[in-house]
Amino acid sequence: MNNPFPRSFYFQDVQKIARQLLGHLFVKIQSDGSRLSGRIVEVEAYAHNEDPASHSYRGKTLRNAVMFESGGHLYVYFTYGMHYCCNIVTGPEGEGNAILIRALEPLEGKNIMAYKRFGKDTLSAKEYSNLTNGPAKLCKAMGIDREANGLDLCGSTCWIEKGKEISDPQIACSSRVGIHRAVSLPWRYYLKDCKWVSKARIHHE
Repeated sequence: MNNPFPRSFYFQDVQKIARQLLGHLFVKIQSDGSRLSGRIVEVEAYAHNEDPASHSYRGKTLRNAVMFESGGHLYVYFTYGMHYCCNIVTGPEGEGNAILIRALEPLEGKNIMAYKRFGKDTLSAKEYSNLTNGPAKLCKAMGIDREANGLDLCGSTCWIEKGKEISDPQIACSSRVGIHRAVSLPWRYYLKDCKWVSKARIHHE
């Protein structure tokens, strides 16, 4: 039974939502009805008007159109000619804010995720530790590609549902990864001492 967060959850401030997402579950349903899920352990916030690193900063285009839909949709983009990354759109229609899911702790459907990511369902310890600890890795493991762009996170295919409540002392923040603009903004949030976080960074409380 699916129990997605209500639409109202996605209409809060983008920074607040980013922190609140940590510990909750990202769920995707396969064509056979089976569940894949992972605990969200790392995210990055991107805000339209104040953030030159955001895809929406220069306005609406064919590529970023989903970012300007109402909060609670999945924005998926293709990068470096080989990878997909997925984002959660927040705010009212036309605002253009989103949160990149950077890393998950794999929970349900690990064998399926392993096959999608590595082409086999039995992994070495090193392969398993790299299963979903990065934005492109988790998309491949969860089977998220161009067809998932625009999915309604309040629907029955892909959603966020309640997991663990995370207290503020368990959360670290840092500058975002792999960008060249607005590099000083501490808008990356992640769980301290979590092995599934994509990479270590000096954090700011």
